Amino acid sequence: MKLVLTCEHGGNVIPKAYAKQFTDREILKTHRGFDLGALDLFEYLEPLAEASFYNINSRLLIELNRSLIHKQLFSEFTTPLSRAEKNNIIKTYYLPYRTAVEHKIANLIASNNKVVHLSIHSFTPKLNGDIRNCDVGLLYDSRKKEEQEFCSHFKTEILNYNSDLNVRFNYPYLGKADGFTTFLRKQFPKNYLGIEIEVNQKFCKNNKMNIQIKHNLFKTIDKLSR
Repeated sequence: MKLVLTCEHGGNVIPKAYAKQFTDREILKTHRGFDLGALDLFEYLEPLAEASFYNINSRLLIELNRSLIHKQLFSEFTTPLSRAEKNNIIKTYYLPYRTAVEHKIANLIASNNKVVHLSIHSFTPKLNGDIRNCDVGLLYDSRKKEEQEFCSHFKTEILNYNSDLNVRFNYPYLGKADGFTTFLRKQFPKNYLGIEIEVNQKFCKNNKMNIQIKHNLFKTIDKLSR
């Protein structure tokens, strides 16, 4: 088994050419601009991976975790751009990242490996007034038995290290919704498992994830990937 690690929402950078679209810079510092603490967690887990990829441009420029036809591919800040400008963003920022990940997975599978792709994310504890009752979410396609079994073992191991954590499946989002792992499952129907790990941002301070959470996930992934 080979582990591929990705972090699609690691930063809130806006390239200079598009800075004029973002007169409200404060929004870039919020959960809408990026996944707080996700890159820190990704970097902590990186030694476990065969290959790793991360993005530091804001999701408000273009959403790398959405398909090209998704209505939220561009945010309200970049939707007004011309078709030519949008195509340039796709060509410059979206396709290179997604293609690099896809090609690496293809090469690993072609060498008779099974690939487990862990996409690292974080989520805001409160959305639209609703408290999200979850510490760690494991997102997968429930129609894929291997992904279901992997996440079941994952939850068991996390709780072995800390039984107080609230670990939920397909929460706060569904693993089979429009996303990068959903796209990759279609490209690789065999020998590919796509799991999104969502960690509650209540464990994040100054864009750093809680060390115990990081260590817990590291030990769990290390054990499962042996």
